[in-house]
Amino acid sequence: MKVLIIDDEADICFLLTALLKKKNVEAKFVNTLSDAEVALSTQVPEIIFLDNYLPDGLGLNFIGFIKHRYPKSKIIMITAHDTIADRQKALTLGADCFICKPFNKEVIFKALDKLTN
Repeated sequence: MKVLIIDDEADICFLLTALLKKKNVEAKFVNTLSDAEVALSTQVPEIIFLDNYLPDGLGLNFIGFIKHRYPKSKIIMITAHDTIADRQKALTLGADCFICKPFNKEVIFKALDKLTN
């Protein structure tokens, strides 16, 4: 399984990469939405971890782009700003899962299991 992590926090990217490696999941990461567009044009992952607040825009606004161009990719929204409105909007726009930061490995593994089984 291939995963793309879109997050501007290096620590989150390294943590998720390490956790996913334990599940034999190949992960790469980018730090901006524009870099995500480039990465997606070369390889479409099964799962995308998408932060909401990125230097060049909101992840919420990127969900439609992903769902339109890569409809088979599952989206796990990850954000430190967990509001009911953002959670509902993300799920309405097509996110498959919503995770609040900080998270632990059990939360990540549970989300992966939910989306791959």
